[in-house]
Amino acid sequence: MKHTRRSFLTSTAVAGTLLASSRRAFAANERIGVAVIGVRGMGFNHAKWMAARPDAQVVAVCDVDEAVRDRAARAVNDATSATPKLVADFRRVLDDSAVSAVVIATPHHWHTPIAIRAMQAGKDVYVEKPASHVFREGRLLVDAAQKYKRVVQHGTQMRSSEVTAKAAEVLKSGILGEVKMTKAWNIQRHKHEPPLPDAPVPAGVDYDMWLGPAPKRPFNPHRFHSYWQWLRDYGNGDLGNDGVHDVDMARFGLGVTTHPVRITSHGSKIALTGEREYPDNMMVAYHYAEGKVLLYEDRGWSPYHLYGVDSGNAFYGTEGWMLFSRRGFFQVFLGEKEEAGPSMGKSGRVGQPAPDHLGNFLDCVRTRQQTHADAQTAHLTCALVHLGEIGYRLGRVLNFDPVEERILNDPEADAMLSKPYRSPWEMPKLT
Repeated sequence: MKHTRRSFLTSTAVAGTLLASSRRAFAANERIGVAVIGVRGMGFNHAKWMAARPDAQVVAVCDVDEAVRDRAARAVNDATSATPKLVADFRRVLDDSAVSAVVIATPHHWHTPIAIRAMQAGKDVYVEKPASHVFREGRLLVDAAQKYKRVVQHGTQMRSSEVTAKAAEVLKSGILGEVKMTKAWNIQRHKHEPPLPDAPVPAGVDYDMWLGPAPKRPFNPHRFHSYWQWLRDYGNGDLGNDGVHDVDMARFGLGVTTHPVRITSHGSKIALTGEREYPDNMMVAYHYAEGKVLLYEDRGWSPYHLYGVDSGNAFYGTEGWMLFSRRGFFQVFLGEKEEAGPSMGKSGRVGQPAPDHLGNFLDCVRTRQQTHADAQTAHLTCALVHLGEIGYRLGRVLNFDPVEERILNDPEADAMLSKPYRSPWEMPKLT
């Protein structure tokens, strides 16, 4: 399951190695039955994109909010003239034999619990980023995909982007020399409203299901819909929300295929107020056993970007470096004089990678091949989110065993690789 830069390039071209499966193959012209679970934000877009595809049928849309699922159903109906089933409880989706694959776009704390149950029910899984809410969930995701022989695609869409494939060609050419360090950044200005008092649960919302494995708490508008990502019970802050895309590309550029061995984090709140449990600025350094380094920085209060890019990467090689952005371009600078090398210019986005990423998932559901962002790829990237967060919270350097997947000589930190789950939503055993 380990991936090298060469294997990534191969998977970009031919979608990887064949996965064994007890499941029947789909005919080339057969539509795959899909259910989208969580359809307010990115899930709403996924439902529309899936509905527009000739090789997929959106069988069901699932959400705990009646108004949200009704809106998504109307969008699917507008695209296909067919009305999907409206489902409040995701377990009814997993019971549906017409559903072969699920797209999970819920709050983060539900990603892996639903994904594991879906794989156990024989469904293939597209799970939005980050695939795991805590580190141990990522390992369970990998183990479940292997055990149940399921196709998994992680919602890091740049793995299916044209600009990433072109940048991979530059990396493979060797003109940068050996890439020894990468830096990822996510810089934008957030706004947070002041705290609000608890309130009655809105009509048509199953709030207990929304909480799921998270601790029981009264309903509050800031713990629902758009604000949950700033609270640890449900989200992963900037690093795990938007920054995970950039960290994923930094890991791709560095070419590492294991976990880091040392993690140093710093973060604080220097500008933003309001209800949030994550810092508004963060810097993390990940050191790998082979001597390579991955750096991450975010500034959630600043409109001033790095190299003119709000979200980007720098790949530093021994002979040159590459400025890469998921906004759709890269530029190469060679030698001490930083002479210009290959470039895609600054023409904005190169297409929309998300539909292509969904297309790669559907192709792999049909062929049983490996996706561009499989469970192992997801775990290695999401691990950076979780280790960076633990280091920040404890304020000390973490020494990590990448084979045993544990934090060394620090029981408090090691315990934070997992979390408790509210009954009856304990993580299912892989039987």
